[in-house]
Amino acid sequence: CGCVVCFFVFFFRQKTAYEIRLSLVGTEIALCGMMTALAVVILCLGGLIPAATFCCPVLASLVLLPVMQRWGRRDAVLVWAASAVLGLLLGPDKEAAALYAALGYYPAIRAGLDRKRPALRWALKLLLFNGATIALYALLIFVLGLNALVEEYRATGTALLIATLALGNVVFVIYDFLLKRLERVLAARKRRTE
Repeated sequence: CGCVVCFFVFFFRQKTAYEIRLSLVGTEIALCGMMTALAVVILCLGGLIPAATFCCPVLASLVLLPVMQRWGRRDAVLVWAASAVLGLLLGPDKEAAALYAALGYYPAIRAGLDRKRPALRWALKLLLFNGATIALYALLIFVLGLNALVEEYRATGTALLIATLALGNVVFVIYDFLLKRLERVLAARKRRTE
């Protein structure tokens, strides 16, 4: 009888709060690592599919949403930072990785921008997008001297570059709208599972 009691106490005892906390921290680290790896894989696809240079950074940034829903902005920014560094080091398409490094954190800060008045909100969002995009390409061309970009832009012409940036703004607004919808869907799903 004493052996049976020892068996149940040893194998079925309650976990302490410290043990539960350690298991949750381990789960958080493991899932954030998996999300970082997924973002890097998505960024690497940009080098395999030529037209994906602009799509892959957007898709990789969506990986931050489940992290934000589960653990908050701090962990989402850490996942973005780790995946941005790894994408720049390992990714075959440096332009896609640089775009992710410049704008991939947007899902983590979007909620803060949405608390502003609508006119100010959109002014800040578009300023962020345009400022980051122009600063990124200035860095790639003038500091890092990527000759392929210089030749591409020289052949493209100024009018087409301005049209591309304007189209980028339209796509950014659509991305922001879809991001908000996706956040709502994830929040509703989280509420259903709790």
